[in-house]
Amino acid sequence: MNGDVVRVAAVGDLHCGKASQGAFQPLFTRMAEAADVVAVCGDLTDYGLPEEARVLAREVSVLKLPIVAVFGNHDYESGHAEEVCSILADAGVRILDGDGVEIRGVGFAGVKGFAGGFGDRALQSWGEPVLKQFVREAVDEALKLEAALARLRTPRRIAVLHYSPIRATVDTEPAEILPFLGSSRLEDPINRYSATLVVHGHAHHGAPEGRTTTGVPVYNVSIPVLRAAFPEQPTFRMFEIPVTSEVAVPAAAGS
Repeated sequence: MNGDVVRVAAVGDLHCGKASQGAFQPLFTRMAEAADVVAVCGDLTDYGLPEEARVLAREVSVLKLPIVAVFGNHDYESGHAEEVCSILADAGVRILDGDGVEIRGVGFAGVKGFAGGFGDRALQSWGEPVLKQFVREAVDEALKLEAALARLRTPRRIAVLHYSPIRATVDTEPAEILPFLGSSRLEDPINRYSATLVVHGHAHHGAPEGRTTTGVPVYNVSIPVLRAAFPEQPTFRMFEIPVTSEVAVPAAAGS
C-alpha cells in the first residue's frame, strides 16, 4: 500500500443466495489484490436468510482486509436482519447502520437509506398516517447519515449507501419507479459535511456516475450497472483516496 493513498473497492447488490457457493470468490480475490478496503453497498443477500449469510461469510474469507457494508432492502426481506448481521460480523464484515468507522485515515459513514423521490418531486409528510410513516423513514435515514458523518474526524469521508441520494444515478430507470430508488433527503448531509465521495447500489439499470448539487461525486456500483458500463472489467469500482491532498481520484473500474 502507498502510504499517501488508500485504495477502496466498492460493489453493490451481490444478492448472494443459497446456491452461490464459489460464485463470488473470483471477484473477492481480485478485490483483495487491488484494494486496501472493500465497501459493499447493500443487498448482500437475496432474501435476507441466515443460510445465505453463511454462504457469503465463506465467500468473503478470501478477503484478508477491512470490509464495510450496509444492508439493502433484500437483507430485510425475511425478518432475520439481526442474525444475518451477526453471521457477517463474525466473518469480518462491519455492517454500518447510522455509524461510522475510520480505516487507514479514511472515514466511512453508512446507512441503508430509503425511498421517497428527489428534489421538488419528493414525497412530503402530509395526508394519511401511512404516508407520514413512509416519509419519516426517509427522514430518519438521512438523520442517521448526518450523525455518522458528523462523528467522523477524518478529512476524507466516504458515504456508503444502498439507496441513491441523487436522481442522476437512477434517471435511466423507468420513470414509474424513480421515487422508490432513493431520496434527496440523503443528499443534504452529504453536502453539509463535504463528503469525498458516495457509493450506492439498488438501481440495477441506473447510471454509473453523478454529482450532488455541491459537486460531491456519486457512484452507482450495483453489479448490473458495472457489467453494462464496464463490460471488460471486474464488477467493482476502484477509488484511490489521497490522505494528504484534497482530491479523491477514481481509478478505472477493476484496476
